[in-house]
Amino acid sequence: MEKKTILSRINSPDDVKNLSLSELPVLAGEIRKRIIDVTHKNGGHLASNLGVVELTLALHRVFNSPEDQIVWDVGHQCYTHKIITGRNDLFETIRKKDGLSGFPKRSESVHDPVETGHASTSISAALGILNGKRIRKEPGKVVAVIGDGAATGGIFFEALNHAGQLKNDLIIIYNDNNMSISRNVGGLSTQSNISRSTSYVSRLTATRGYQSIRDMIDKGLLKIPFFGYRIFQAVMRLKKGVKAVFFKETLFSELGFEYAGPLDGHSITMLIKVLEKVKNLHKPVVVHVVTQKGRGFKLAEDNPVRYHGIGPLTSVDGKIEEKTGLSFTNAFTYALTAQAETRDDIVAVSAAMTEGTGLAAFQEKFPDRLFDVGIAEQHAVTFSAGLAVSGLVPVAAIYSTFMQRAVDQVIHDVALPGLPVVIAMDRSGLVPGDGETHQGVFDIPIFRTVPGIEILAPSAMDEMELMLDYAVNLKAPVILRYPKAECSLSFPGTNSPLARGRGVFVKKNEARILIAATGGLIAEALEASDRLENQGVEADVYNIRFIKPVDSEYLMEIVSGYDSFLFLEEGSGKGGLGEYISSLLRENGVRTEFHHLHVPDHFIPQGTRKELLNYCGLDSSSVYNYIDSMLKVHI
Repeated sequence: MEKKTILSRINSPDDVKNLSLSELPVLAGEIRKRIIDVTHKNGGHLASNLGVVELTLALHRVFNSPEDQIVWDVGHQCYTHKIITGRNDLFETIRKKDGLSGFPKRSESVHDPVETGHASTSISAALGILNGKRIRKEPGKVVAVIGDGAATGGIFFEALNHAGQLKNDLIIIYNDNNMSISRNVGGLSTQSNISRSTSYVSRLTATRGYQSIRDMIDKGLLKIPFFGYRIFQAVMRLKKGVKAVFFKETLFSELGFEYAGPLDGHSITMLIKVLEKVKNLHKPVVVHVVTQKGRGFKLAEDNPVRYHGIGPLTSVDGKIEEKTGLSFTNAFTYALTAQAETRDDIVAVSAAMTEGTGLAAFQEKFPDRLFDVGIAEQHAVTFSAGLAVSGLVPVAAIYSTFMQRAVDQVIHDVALPGLPVVIAMDRSGLVPGDGETHQGVFDIPIFRTVPGIEILAPSAMDEMELMLDYAVNLKAPVILRYPKAECSLSFPGTNSPLARGRGVFVKKNEARILIAATGGLIAEALEASDRLENQGVEADVYNIRFIKPVDSEYLMEIVSGYDSFLFLEEGSGKGGLGEYISSLLRENGVRTEFHHLHVPDHFIPQGTRKELLNYCGLDSSSVYNYIDSMLKVHI
């Protein structure tokens, strides 16, 4: 008979509390195996989750979720949390259609207090929850777990400053693994290398007894007539001086936090002891834990960047499945590198995503021309504006969903002065796997409204090269919008020169139906047209190319030659390009019957790209069926 695992007995955090201390490391090993096995099949965030297994167990051992609430920053390291909060039986569905989310999700469990998916937000959310609890006189502690480079984000500093001011008993777990997605950069990351010899004394300061004695001494000094306050100030200066010499005074303590650490983030016993003491404090505290990203899986330990987020693995030796074909990200990398080889004024900017955006390859060839600013999209955009002022041509590669964080900077610092900043907006449109927080479907309504910005959408490799060349030579702000998808080398017409505001036909047979699309949907439009042709129905296909500006007179002339015009938009239908085209048709009195397929007006769940396109009615089969139904109505 197969021996029953400890994990099979874990259905809630209470079950973790009932284990002996000697059983916890065994459980940690079983959870690591579970995470590795499932991410081999499903893909997902591997290295970050392997690094926080012991930390998660210690948190749930000490705190009482859901009364005590744990907020995971970014949320991609929540797999152990999900497994031990009653979701182990469903864990094999993670990141799959209709399965568990790869991030915390309120609708999934009472143990997930907030939705997270973007970095650096945990302290703000946790602080709000905590103050709400205190106002409503509700029990419970609130813990924010932050790491993986999230401390490079501006909102981290804003929240930290406010938390220190409020002086409530917020607990921050600073998970120091020296990594975000790419390796951490910036001054703050170097400050985490605090001498391990300080950890015993800093743990001592986190005890309630120490705090009581310290408060008693401080109050006693202040009661001394005439000289008490001066003595108190002298003692405080002395303490700060000693800390500066021996403890490398931390940012946290300067802002009013107690500080415990650095602690071994893989020692469950030590973590439990410190967390139990911290739980009883009545002031804000930071617990600094040092973890190893990818712990327990050698390939991830050796290469945590590559194994941060993975697709399904082909075998147990960890070989990553090779993708067939070229991706849009690859196409961007090749095009940018080619441009940089001929022009030394082109530089690239990343917000901690050099691997994901394809800039790692650019960095290898031009190490002095790549700037990784950390998880700080706002800074990335304004920094790029500064580079442009200096006479350089910056290309900032940022995911669409993360560009939402830098809207003001695009408007105020780039568009208003008309600076030649190129934004390579990867992951625009429907993004597989990561779910609602990562869908890049709002960028068209957001940025089309900004004066002076041009937005182009390449549909193939040769068009990416043309559009990037256009962008770096325009001397004005440009956004290149492209999806996380396979990229064809070419379509008919995509190698033809760009004409500002105009598109090209990729299929033209003098049909009565026109299908128009941009970027990644051109392939779907062509496939739908080919299927219709096999049924004896002709449909031309037009590649719009420019999302902004649109040569409206030219487009109206084209559209007016068709009985029916169907526009496919891989983005929100509210305020998007389709609504603009519809208004142009009305204003110009064009009687062509207009149809608009777009992403529906709600947050889009997780799934493969194929599943998501089908869900939104934008895949070739859905387009074919829509036109087929449309024709039947007219019979």
